[in-house]
Amino acid sequence: MLQAKELTRCYGDFKAVDNVSFSVDTGEIVGLLGPNGAGKTTVMKVLTGYLEPDAGRVTFDGVDLSAQRISVQSRLGYLPENLPIYGELTVVDYLDYAADLKGLAGNAKRDELQRAVAATDLAGRLSDSINTLSRGLRQRVGVAQAILGSPSLVILDEPTNGLDPEQTQHMRALIAEIAQHATVILSTHIMQEVDALCSRALIMRAGSLALDASLKELQASGRLVLQTDWQDAAPTLSALSGVINTQSRQLEAGLLEYSLELKEEADGRLLQAMVSKAVIGSGNNLYSLQREKRDLETVFRQINEGGAPREYKDAA
Repeated sequence: MLQAKELTRCYGDFKAVDNVSFSVDTGEIVGLLGPNGAGKTTVMKVLTGYLEPDAGRVTFDGVDLSAQRISVQSRLGYLPENLPIYGELTVVDYLDYAADLKGLAGNAKRDELQRAVAATDLAGRLSDSINTLSRGLRQRVGVAQAILGSPSLVILDEPTNGLDPEQTQHMRALIAEIAQHATVILSTHIMQEVDALCSRALIMRAGSLALDASLKELQASGRLVLQTDWQDAAPTLSALSGVINTQSRQLEAGLLEYSLELKEEADGRLLQAMVSKAVIGSGNNLYSLQREKRDLETVFRQINEGGAPREYKDAA
């Protein structure tokens, strides 16, 4: 398990990362999100040991990164957004060099090279110079070097950036395959990538961790929305156990929409039943009743416009 505790990193007077803490369990695919300048890249560089934090610590399976850097780094794979690939080398020469840097030798080196090449479908490109490859193929070379040595933690920064739809699908499948054997942290600006691959999202804002929640939690809203012809339902609905407040708006003559904000611990299904009984019991008509849904892009926008929605503010 990876654990980051109270990480802080400054560049001069600028605090790029401010007291960030989170943990990632074995086998998770976690999305690391945030606008440009939010601190994502600095966090990833600290996690890999490329940068030292000014405060805080990183441990992997209980081993402190600062105390045993080489030991921990031997179990990590990292794909930076702009991978420093030597374009004049062939694919096989570059991967051979990357394997040497990871301390692989002999049969172990041969086996790992074969595994990484097969996983990234590069067998037909081994003799090609990297300069001649498309953006998608270069990304696959980057992933191949990241997974050499069968790392327990793989950190991928914008792995689908610049890829066409077919290349993106291939990369998604590859990341899912990697996650069967390793924990994955995926940093991206593309919300669809997180929706497709991740079970959890970390969203950063201005150097701080604004939110840490599962996608299931993010997609569930703390609101019920109903449409009815009951003109004065607000007092009754607000009095229901688990409801914080009720807002209403007129949709058309005789039809109102009520929005019920729920407590975090409220049972949504039970409240739906209670609302239905209240409306029908009043002798009015219930035209629709549903739990409000929120997509990841909406949550991301809300955070960057001024903070997380109320039900998520304490998650970080």
